[in-house]
Amino acid sequence: MGKSDLSSTCIAYAPSSTANLGPGYDVFGLGLDVFEDRVALSRLSTRSNRVTIRATDDNNTTSNSVPSRLESNSAGLVIKKMSIDFGIDYDLDVSITKGVPVGYGMGSSAASAAAAATAFNKLFNLEIDRSKLVEYAAEGEIASAGVKHYDNVSASVLGGFVIVRTNPKLEVIRIEPPEDLVLVIAIPMISVPEGKTGIARSLLPSTVSLGDVVVTLSNASMIVAGFILKDVEMIARGIHDIIVEPARRNLIPGYIGVKKNALEAGSLAVAISGAGPSMISFLKTAKDAENVANAMATGFSEANVKCRTFVTRPSSGARIAKTEVP
Repeated sequence: MGKSDLSSTCIAYAPSSTANLGPGYDVFGLGLDVFEDRVALSRLSTRSNRVTIRATDDNNTTSNSVPSRLESNSAGLVIKKMSIDFGIDYDLDVSITKGVPVGYGMGSSAASAAAAATAFNKLFNLEIDRSKLVEYAAEGEIASAGVKHYDNVSASVLGGFVIVRTNPKLEVIRIEPPEDLVLVIAIPMISVPEGKTGIARSLLPSTVSLGDVVVTLSNASMIVAGFILKDVEMIARGIHDIIVEPARRNLIPGYIGVKKNALEAGSLAVAISGAGPSMISFLKTAKDAENVANAMATGFSEANVKCRTFVTRPSSGARIAKTEVP
């Protein structure tokens, strides 16, 4: 891309996220301030509906884990859909800088999709409300999961804690998290298969008992009440899943030890982050965060797995870079 071809550029960032929070499968999401993706969207002077996608990681190294083909790229699918809907025929250059680890249950595809939707909206002055941006960002999940789903993209676009309802129509409710909520993320350094999300979904039971539904509903309700009342301990009491997590835990080496160690070190609750394999602990203050991080690392180490740990807080959502030059 030559500088003479460049008409204008918008840069957006969108954060990582965690989904489910135990019992809230496909319904709950939480934006996390630990990682973010950057999308620089440039409108060129030519008009032939061409979209070029380039991806690098935080070290400015070409990322081979991110598809450059539009139809296989989460940001690309978002931009394609928005271009069609709003009659945009300019050639577009998309530069994605991946900060969110790909395939580890931290909402990687959602972050790129959320940043792309945010950048497109700003670049073309569309003034789309944030709820509609969530719908566009969900287009990107088709690239990784094969279907649209909204928990991660809602959390990435809006930040905070989100509740997603899709039937009879999409509704997303955002609740500001408690200020004293602290999260510890443990990301095991294991290889994840292509299409990991689809594999994790395929393990889920096709039917569940009424009793399990009642327990799950009560736990999920406790989480919602905890966020509304800004009560971290109440949130943590609801983070217990008896349907989805038991079906997926065998995909994570060291799962039992990691969870046990974290709880003994001061974590109030532990869950698989999204489809995994990352795991997330919930704390009321940062006082025990380092001990919990070390305990989770020890749990993975006992299963001969190295991991990276991070202490973070909830994110405020996608944002536009004010002064940055691409």
